Amino acid sequence: MTVSSDVAAYFEGLTRWREELLALRRIALDCGLTEDWKWRQPCYTFERKNVVIIGELSDACAIGFFKGALLADPAGVLDKSGPNTRAARDARFTSVAEIEAMESRLRELIEQAIEVEKAGLQFDFSDRDDIAMPDELRSRLDRDPALKAAFDTLTPGRRRAYLIVISGAKLSKTRTARVEKYVPKIMDGLGPQEW
Repeated sequence: MTVSSDVAAYFEGLTRWREELLALRRIALDCGLTEDWKWRQPCYTFERKNVVIIGELSDACAIGFFKGALLADPAGVLDKSGPNTRAARDARFTSVAEIEAMESRLRELIEQAIEVEKAGLQFDFSDRDDIAMPDELRSRLDRDPALKAAFDTLTPGRRRAYLIVISGAKLSKTRTARVEKYVPKIMDGLGPQEW
């Protein structure tokens, strides 16, 4: 296996959760996934389709399933990572022993995720476009056709992320400041949390 320099540097630089993430990596690779480097984390793909991603959190490490909501998980191994998460699901661990205890279930979930990709299944995002565009963003987009075009070409998830983060401010002046803060990222096609 060829390891990218980014992935190698990531594992070499880990001070927490190193052994746990190496265990999750081994499982993903044993399931026949291809290792890649995306979003500053090791990502595992099947025929260039994102299947799982691993990474460190402050209180645990995690393996995230991009289309986890489409997987059968009667044991409840997977959770939403946050209240605004739609398709993704993850499993969090704090020890290699926990990972080893769940290894067979993780392998089953990865195999299911590969089958989801083989079948071309997609998560239906249309049923929850429930976040209204803040007036401050709408006004700014109306005044700047280039910004509107850039916003319209963002992925649905990135557009939704901006709606969430801008709408989260209570005051209009704060929402306006957030819009201005994110203009360069929108123009670069990035989401609010991307670099």
